[in-house]
Amino acid sequence: VQLQASGGGLVQAGGSLRLSCAASGRTFSGYIVGWFRQAPGKAREFVSAISWSGGRTYYADSVKGRFTISRDNAKNTVYLQMNSLKPEDTAVYYCATKVRGAFNVEFQYDVWGQGTQVTVSS
Repeated sequence: VQLQASGGGLVQAGGSLRLSCAASGRTFSGYIVGWFRQAPGKAREFVSAISWSGGRTYYADSVKGRFTISRDNAKNTVYLQMNSLKPEDTAVYYCATKVRGAFNVEFQYDVWGQGTQVTVSS
């Protein structure tokens, strides 16, 4: 499977963006999909993840209540709706998949998209 992240851009604080992670090469079904982000000079960190059925979702405390993850397996796409964006959300956002394991742990996420830049101005 290959992943293509898109939807990033420049937005003012308080604004919204919706990121998409599209899979190609094989079906998305059966995979946990996670979003991670990496700000300049910082380590990559977990943002959100969703189970293959969409029935379980997980969020980092820093984005809880502002971000919503969802998936459409028929379209092989996972979305990250980001509202009330803050300057500290500025980062390159990556989507990744894993078959099993802790949703918020980078270990075992073995397929990664190329990343999409999100910049939030104050």
